[in-house]
Amino acid sequence: MIAAAKAALDTHGFGMASVRFICGTQDLHKQLEAKIAAFFGTDDAILYAACFDANGGLYEPLLGEEDAIISDALNHASIIDGIRLCKAKRFRYANCDMQDLEKQLQAADAAGARNKLISSDGAFSMDGFIAPLDRITALAEKYAAMVHIDECHCTGFLGATGRGSAEVHGVMDKIDLFTGTLGKALGGALGGFTTGHGEAIELLRQRSRPYLFSNSLPPHVVAAAIKVFDMLGSAAELREHLSENTRHFREQMTRAGFDIKPGAHAIVPVMIYDAPKAQAMAAALLDAG
Repeated sequence: MIAAAKAALDTHGFGMASVRFICGTQDLHKQLEAKIAAFFGTDDAILYAACFDANGGLYEPLLGEEDAIISDALNHASIIDGIRLCKAKRFRYANCDMQDLEKQLQAADAAGARNKLISSDGAFSMDGFIAPLDRITALAEKYAAMVHIDECHCTGFLGATGRGSAEVHGVMDKIDLFTGTLGKALGGALGGFTTGHGEAIELLRQRSRPYLFSNSLPPHVVAAAIKVFDMLGSAAELREHLSENTRHFREQMTRAGFDIKPGAHAIVPVMIYDAPKAQAMAAALLDAG
């Protein structure tokens, strides 16, 4: 990955000094978008400077005053801010509560919503809870709603081939829009993306302001991300190693008497219930290296 980034500095330069639609698009950007779409099994993909921008620029171009967004209460701040920028009607359901989700879908219908979009994190960053996408997509079908999933804390290591929470639940083909980041498992630097139906991605290219008015991702970051997607097909051993480390950590922390939230995700909340004590423990861990 580092070698790919170094090579791109020589062949494609350090930065674009431009937005995508002026002179900020190189062959590398198009290659990465194609790889993202192929990985998720979608029509097309669009790159952003960060997933905060992908979520921030998702809703307003696609939904209007006659539409509705039904959002999980614990969604990431970028989803919350993106929804605030949109004129669509807003409905919120309790975290992973499918009865409440159905209630909010019914409320959206009662409000006369033209189009409905359910929006959820695939895995919630503070708790490690994995959204019940099998049940979410079933409700989406029942109430003729679209589904958006943020896979920032899933892509690359959740699922048999690293395709995230939708793969875990076997619903890859039932998700209309995925957003994700290149800043975690997919390279660790920066960058975000949205991938999904071709018509939606094309509309985002025309109207999504974070895409239109932000400089293009640096070529070396893009080249490194391309290499990561090339590596994902043979990364089963790394995913299995992370899964085993997570299982071991959860088991040993529980045995030591700590209160941890249940689950299988590598995000493992250790509940201290006392802010000063939590800060002291964090400092002690840092001091210990």
